[in-house]
Amino acid sequence: MKRSGRTFFGLWFSVALFYGLISSISFLPPRGNAAGSVGSADGTVLSRQRPGASADGAALYNQRCAACHDNAQNRIPPRAIIAQLAPEHVMQSMTIGVMKPQAAGLSAAEIQAIAVYLTGKQPGAATRAKEVVNLCAVGGGPINLSGPQWNGWGRDLDNSHYQPNPGLKSEDVPKLKLKWAFGYPGTKTWGQPTIIGDRLYVTSTTGMVYCLNAQTGCANWQFDAGGRVRTAISVGPLPAKANPGGAKFAAYFGDHKTFVHAVDAETGKPLWNTKVDEHPMARLTGAPVLYRDRLYVPVSSIEEGPGRDEKYECCKFRGALVALDAYTGKILWKNHTIQEPLTAFKKNAAGTQQYGPAGGAIWSAPTLDLKRKVIYAATGNSYTDVDTKGADAIIAFDAETGQIKWSNQVTPKDNFLVDCWPTPTGNCPNHAGPDVDFGSSPILRTLPNGKQVILAGQKSGVVYALDPDKQGKILWQVKAGDGGALGGVEWGHAADDQNVYVAISDVVPIGKRTPGLAALKIATGEKLWHMPTPKPACAWGAEKCEAAQSAALTVIPGVVFSGAIDGHLRAYSTKDGRIIWDFDTAAKPYTTVNGVKATGGSLDVGGPTIAGGMLYVNSGYGVFFGQPGNVLLAFAVAGE
Repeated sequence: MKRSGRTFFGLWFSVALFYGLISSISFLPPRGNAAGSVGSADGTVLSRQRPGASADGAALYNQRCAACHDNAQNRIPPRAIIAQLAPEHVMQSMTIGVMKPQAAGLSAAEIQAIAVYLTGKQPGAATRAKEVVNLCAVGGGPINLSGPQWNGWGRDLDNSHYQPNPGLKSEDVPKLKLKWAFGYPGTKTWGQPTIIGDRLYVTSTTGMVYCLNAQTGCANWQFDAGGRVRTAISVGPLPAKANPGGAKFAAYFGDHKTFVHAVDAETGKPLWNTKVDEHPMARLTGAPVLYRDRLYVPVSSIEEGPGRDEKYECCKFRGALVALDAYTGKILWKNHTIQEPLTAFKKNAAGTQQYGPAGGAIWSAPTLDLKRKVIYAATGNSYTDVDTKGADAIIAFDAETGQIKWSNQVTPKDNFLVDCWPTPTGNCPNHAGPDVDFGSSPILRTLPNGKQVILAGQKSGVVYALDPDKQGKILWQVKAGDGGALGGVEWGHAADDQNVYVAISDVVPIGKRTPGLAALKIATGEKLWHMPTPKPACAWGAEKCEAAQSAALTVIPGVVFSGAIDGHLRAYSTKDGRIIWDFDTAAKPYTTVNGVKATGGSLDVGGPTIAGGMLYVNSGYGVFFGQPGNVLLAFAVAGE
C-alpha cells in the first residue's frame, strides 16, 4: 500500500535515518540486572547467509524503497547517503528496530539482500572491527576531578557550553593543527567527548564506549552497552560504602534502548544499568546530568515517526524526567512533561483507535538550578490534536520530588507527525503545527547585577530569555533565524558571561534561508552581530551539501566554535563574528591511531569540547543531509 507515492517501507526507512535509529547489531547475551536495574538487552543475531536468487535486493529495493530514496526530498535520505552505512545498520532497523512492523513478512535473506544491495557490503566487518587494537601500554592513572575537564554535555550545571579555562588563548586558535585521529568502527558519529584530565570518554553508534588517553588516543578500556549510545558522559566520585567492589569514580550515560549505565570510570567495569522507560519508541538522546548522588535523565521518543501509519494507535508516549540514585541506579522519581490525562479521543478512517495528548519529548540535557532547587527541561512538539501545555515548553521540575513548579509553553498546538505533508492522511493531525521543538538545553546565566535568566533556543529561530523567579515569564525574545522543521536553533546555543551565541540551521525553512551564527546580549537581547555561513563547498560534492549550522556551539574567552553540515569546524571572534580558523573535517581520509579506516563528514548534534589546551570533535553525522563519517579528531596548538 502506498501513501502519496511513497511506500510505508520507504517512509519508515526515512524516519529511521532521520532520528538516527539505524543501529549496529549487538551480539551480546541478555544483560544481567544490577541494583536498581530492570530489563535486558536484545541479543538477536541475524542470519549471515549470502542472499540467493530468491532474495533479489535490487527488486526488493525498487518495490519498497525506490519511490522515496531515488527522488529524495526534504527529510528523505538519498540512496547515496544510505550506501555509506554499514549493512548491519540497515538490517537491525528492519528486525529489531523501528522498521520491524513494515518489514514483517520479509525473510532474513531478503532483509540482508536489501542491506547488501544498498551498501555494497557484506555483514560482519563492523562487528569484527569492534575490538580495540591500540590499548595503552600503561594504565590511565588516577582520576582527578579538580584538573582540566569538560564533564558532561554543557560542561557545567548551567549547560553554558562555555569553557573559561581552555588551556589556550584566542590568539592560539589559528595555530590549531590535527594531533591525532581515532576511527570508530561503523558509520555516522554524533556524540560529544568528555574530558577528565588525561582521560577522554567517547560514545559510538555501535554501542561501544571508549576511554582514551587524551594526549595520544590510545585506549584505556572499552565497554559494549548493547545498544547505540549518543549521550555525553558524566563522571563523578563514588563513596567507598556505596561501592564495596572498589570503584572510586563512575561514568554515566544512556543508550537508545532507554537503559542508563554506570561503569567504573577507571576500568570500564559495569556497575549497574536501569531501564527508565518502557514505551517501544522511547529513546535517550539528551545526556543524563549528575549532581552529587543524583542523576537526572531526560526521556525522548520517535513516536512521531510511526504515528502517521493508519494502523498505528497514535499516540501514547509522553516525555519524562527521571531521577536516579547515582550509586545504585534506583529510580527515585519520574514525572512526565504532559500532565493532562491520556484519552481515547477518536478513531481514524481505518478504524484504528487514537489517543492523546502525547509528545513533549525531552531531546536535550536538563539544566540544574541549585539556588532554586529546580531542574529545567526543554520539550518538543505535540503528536496529536488533543491539547497539552507540556509541548514546546520550558518546564521547571522540583529537583527533590519531581513535581512541576511551573511551565511556559511558547508555541501551543504544535501538533506534528513525520511526513504529513503535503497530503495529511492516516493519523495526521487536523491542525498541523510547524514542528518547532526546543532541541537544545536551556542555559542558566547570571548577569552582573546578580539577576539570573534562562536562555532557550527554539527551532522557530527564536531565542527566549525567561525569568526563573516569575514562573518563566518572557523577558525578551529575538528572531535569530527563519526557522522551521529543520531550521532555527537545533542543538546550538552557548553563552559566556555577557553574550549568548546562536547557531542557526535553516536547512528546510518555509521562507528564506539564514544559516549562520549570531551573538545577542544576555541582558537585553540586543543583536550584536550576525555572520552568515560561508557558501558550502562540500568535499563529497553537491549531494545534500548544506551550509546549516545545527551542532552545539562551544565558547572560550574570545572565541566561539561552530560546526556545520558541510563538514567545516570554524572559529569565530566573539567581538565581531569574524572567522579566524576553518578546518574541513571531511576533506580527506585519516590515518588513525587505532588502524580503523576513517573519514569525516557533517558536523551536527554534539559540539567540540576543549580542555588542557586541546580540542576534540566528532565528525560524520550525515543522516538525511550531509555526509556520514566515523572519526574523532584531536587538535592542539601546532599539533603538539
